[in-house]
Amino acid sequence: MADIDNSITENVQKRPAPVKKLHFILKEAKDLGAIRDHLAQVYNVDSSLLLTDALQILRDSRHEFVFADIDTLRQAAAGSSYKAVFQTIGLVCPNISIIVLAPPDQLTEAVKIVNEGADAYLTYPLVSEEIHLVINNLIEQTRAESELDYLREQVWQEDEFDLLQTKSPTMDAVFEKIRAVASTKSTVLLTGETGTGKGFTARLLHKLSLRKDEQFIEVHCGAIPDTLVESEMFGHEKGSFTGAIRRKLGKFEIAKNGTIFLDEIGTITPSAQIKLLQVLQNGSFHRVGGHDAIQADVRIISATNIDLKQLCQEKTFRSDLYYRLNVFPIELPSLKERKEDIPQLVELFLAKLNTFHSKSISDVHPQVLEAFLSYSWPGNIRELENVLERAYILEKTPVLRPENFPVELFTSQPETVSGTIHANQTLSQVRKQEMDRVEQIYLDLLLKKCRGKINATAAAAGITTRQLHKLMKKHGLRKEIYK
Repeated sequence: MADIDNSITENVQKRPAPVKKLHFILKEAKDLGAIRDHLAQVYNVDSSLLLTDALQILRDSRHEFVFADIDTLRQAAAGSSYKAVFQTIGLVCPNISIIVLAPPDQLTEAVKIVNEGADAYLTYPLVSEEIHLVINNLIEQTRAESELDYLREQVWQEDEFDLLQTKSPTMDAVFEKIRAVASTKSTVLLTGETGTGKGFTARLLHKLSLRKDEQFIEVHCGAIPDTLVESEMFGHEKGSFTGAIRRKLGKFEIAKNGTIFLDEIGTITPSAQIKLLQVLQNGSFHRVGGHDAIQADVRIISATNIDLKQLCQEKTFRSDLYYRLNVFPIELPSLKERKEDIPQLVELFLAKLNTFHSKSISDVHPQVLEAFLSYSWPGNIRELENVLERAYILEKTPVLRPENFPVELFTSQPETVSGTIHANQTLSQVRKQEMDRVEQIYLDLLLKKCRGKINATAAAAGITTRQLHKLMKKHGLRKEIYK
């Protein structure tokens, strides 16, 4: 085994750094011996005999592909499932592709394992050409999926930004702040509960900025292992630590001239805090293991759902960094503070779902909308989007019906009227808000009573059919769902 690894290392050192890293988990080292020289001409190859050893190697150095013997996977899945094994590998090395290695007589089991989460399979004896073919197919598949996701996301984002309207005075104030700061270079700190749309707000700030044609790089700080935070954000030099076989550019370098969004900023390590403070103070940073200062012409937007002031008092977050990040704070309200926007958000998410799927659902049942307006939404906008997606998948008609939504939506107690009124609103704003709310409830009741008949509803309301149509459009009401 050691001879194989030494031979691979010697071959790699004679050539420039390989493009991709492969790891083989094999029962016997001889299975790799026949092809290792051929693979090492193109790839950096590691191998191990045990899954536990492989996980440590994958933890220390990122790999793109892992080839795992079927018996090793079966032993690891004993008492659980193959999916659990793949989740463990994915946590250690995200986005890695897993290829199952099996003898021909276990082909059925190999196919089953692929259905449970592996990306492909190969049969023994291993042939280098087949390995190349599988790798190239997976790369092409990933590229095609990424391009499709990108195109879909572009269509969605264009519609998303076109529909930036609100009936909430609180959100009006937020959008006013966004418009004021977007075109500046100022650092922005987004705060608010989980699911209130901080990521969307960061993209909006970038879209409205002078850097809109440059990169927007999103970094989920809480998802990066502590040992890799600095490398991911600022890059590293070749040989700066075990597994650093080539120079890597960090997110700040990639985002040059653009915007970088640091989500869950309160989770970064003390050493990363110091480097980030250096960027904010001097506009420069160093790669891990590097000596040259690199200029960082980048706009920084950060976000947190925890109290950074409290972290500063607990000495786990630097006060000087907090004040640098908090130049222009924007607090996003919870969904229960802007319930008047729920009908429009529902319409927006349904349009998104129709873009991604073949269905055409554009309405929700009035009982569902009524429940939405009474529910407290602890998960905020993200929860609203999730329950709509679930109902959308289950729905077989053009209207989202109550039976396809979680029962707790319809069992929660309605909030009192005073719960929707805020002391930071003017009397005029409160009057308008409550008039709109009562108007919508009134029209909903009349349309139910008249079963969606426009003439009868207009007559009962004492208005013209033209006025009724305008009011229905204003409140997102459609006659079809009342019939």
